[in-house]
Amino acid sequence: MPAFKPPEWRNARNTLIAQVIIFGSLFLGISFLAAEMRIIPDPNEVQTVLSLITRNVIGNGWILFFMQITTALILALAANTSFADFPRLSFFLARDGFMPRQFAYRGERLAFTTGIVALAGLAVLLLVAFGASVTALIPLYTLGVFVAFTLSQSGMVVRWWRQHEPGWRRGLVINGLGAATTAVIALIVASTKFLSGAWLVIVMAPLLIMLMVGIRRHYRVVDAALALERIPEGKEVAAEPIVIVPIGRLDRAARQAIAFANSISPNATAVHVTNDPKDAAEMRERWPDWAGTTELVVVESPYRALIGPLLRYMDALQAQDPKRPIVVVLSEFVPRHWWEQLLHNQTSLRLKLRLFGRRNTIVADVPYHLPKPEVR
Repeated sequence: MPAFKPPEWRNARNTLIAQVIIFGSLFLGISFLAAEMRIIPDPNEVQTVLSLITRNVIGNGWILFFMQITTALILALAANTSFADFPRLSFFLARDGFMPRQFAYRGERLAFTTGIVALAGLAVLLLVAFGASVTALIPLYTLGVFVAFTLSQSGMVVRWWRQHEPGWRRGLVINGLGAATTAVIALIVASTKFLSGAWLVIVMAPLLIMLMVGIRRHYRVVDAALALERIPEGKEVAAEPIVIVPIGRLDRAARQAIAFANSISPNATAVHVTNDPKDAAEMRERWPDWAGTTELVVVESPYRALIGPLLRYMDALQAQDPKRPIVVVLSEFVPRHWWEQLLHNQTSLRLKLRLFGRRNTIVADVPYHLPKPEVR
């Protein structure tokens, strides 16, 4: 409606009437010609019924190619309607909490990027799953369309019944007849084409509704847990954190992370996990000259594991004072080029993923960017 010029309702009504006349004429005309010419749909789906009719009427001339190109452009325009309206619909659902909030994000081109990408992914998935067969995909489209028509017409019936606006009786009859007609067609399609693909809509529609209700319930629970009606009186004092710095070796990145940890707490502790006693002894020997007064704890790991022994050490620390949060300062080497990331084992990334789900734990990432080589 907002896309029409004033008066919007009249222009929208006239547009819909024109569309009904055009589509009805096309449907009746194509059906009549197909019946009179005894056109049988191509079982290999190489040619459409419209292509067969055109070929029988005018042959293989340039008009046939013109018809094919025109049909393709009309279908592309019809597909574009979905990419224009579904992202907008998903925005409203995300705004009301029934879809992930990423669908409410508007990209740099002022389009709902997440909805467009999601729709494209679902379209590709359907094409692959059904082998791009029009015969297999038509039941999905037909059932989805007539279910949507039934719901929209039923909504208008309820509106006429509640509002009692001028002409409500006539509107009630028209929309009631439309809802009943489309409902009957939807039931026929669902029963006759169930095994041909209609089952997907019948199964997925309730599942999607339950999923949306679950998403809405999740957002309500989160909002209730995070809500703060007023700022509490007095100053909130946070407990002094336990600061640790996992290090794998003595290098510039680790030294920078230790310096940052010491700025947070004077009692920061460096933790080295190893399964090599010789490596542990060498680390302890070099530590006083390398890190000064910062304490070093060596955790032995007999099974060459890193994350497990570190988490157990953190559990032991917090067991002494569960109210104190633990801050894990991670040193992360950042190469000059993105593809060079593939040459490193991403230990910090794997450790971050495990720590993010741990309660009362704060992760501080200290990146160390490799300096550019000096030009001589």
